[in-house]
Amino acid sequence: MRAITYAKYGDADVLELTEQPDPHPGADAVVVRVKAASVNPVDWKVRQGHLDGLLDAQFPVIPGWDVAGVVEQVGLDTPELRVGDEVFGYVRKDWVHGGTFAELVSAPVRTLARKPSTLSFTEAAAVPLAGLTAYQTIRRAGVRADHTVLVHAAAGGVGSFAVQIARALGARVVGTASEANHDYLRSLGVEPVEYGEGLAERVRALAPGGVDVALDYVGGDAVAVSATVLAPGGTIASITDPAARDEHGGHYVWVRPSTEDLEEVGAMIDEASITVEVAQVFDLEHAADAHRASETGHVRGKIVVEV
Repeated sequence: MRAITYAKYGDADVLELTEQPDPHPGADAVVVRVKAASVNPVDWKVRQGHLDGLLDAQFPVIPGWDVAGVVEQVGLDTPELRVGDEVFGYVRKDWVHGGTFAELVSAPVRTLARKPSTLSFTEAAAVPLAGLTAYQTIRRAGVRADHTVLVHAAAGGVGSFAVQIARALGARVVGTASEANHDYLRSLGVEPVEYGEGLAERVRALAPGGVDVALDYVGGDAVAVSATVLAPGGTIASITDPAARDEHGGHYVWVRPSTEDLEEVGAMIDEASITVEVAQVFDLEHAADAHRASETGHVRGKIVVEV
């Protein structure tokens, strides 16, 4: 099969299109014919070696955790799925090796769910990691209908899902973004604020009593700023900064594959509570360019690679 691989850590230039052996399913896994995959910041952080020691790499690495495709082969004990099923998933395994930037990927059934019927494969590939991250941080933080929620990087891949899920729960949402993305956030029912110096004052102007939940999807000083605008009893959840948990009694979240959670996100998409924003689409041969685009840090929505 054709696959994007890298044989050592480095910049996007280490990515190359190669021929690799077709994968085989384990007892509780299936082989998926990949229609599309998507890029997440963690993909290029792993490629650069920043997660070495946390995630063991087996070279050559096929990158990518998000997938949308069709089940082509099933394992010995996979009653959940059949050949021909259209699926999407967050195919994170215990090591970094056989990822989704390939024509075929072996995926444990616990990482997959049936593709939302309202989405194309390209759109569905944009959902799993970002959608699950948003859903799991919101659930961990206990967002309710009577809450005011501050979302950092609200127009980004994870943030754009988080604001929609929080709004679907009935919460009021304030989101940080550049001025260019304010109209987009307003279209999602979000009250936008410019990030950068003076953010705390701008948030207080919108929520004088403080915010009940702050969700950090960007890092930097987001947790520190969030702590200054929390209402009494408020909660911070972060996917980038353990200080949210260790210094402020909140939550530090590392997204987990979950069929059940992915089904919940998919149901919200099919019910039109969530829309999917695809920023750019690349073909497999230009996956390195997809990584480079993600590394700019100025992407609204998700970058997808079609296979």
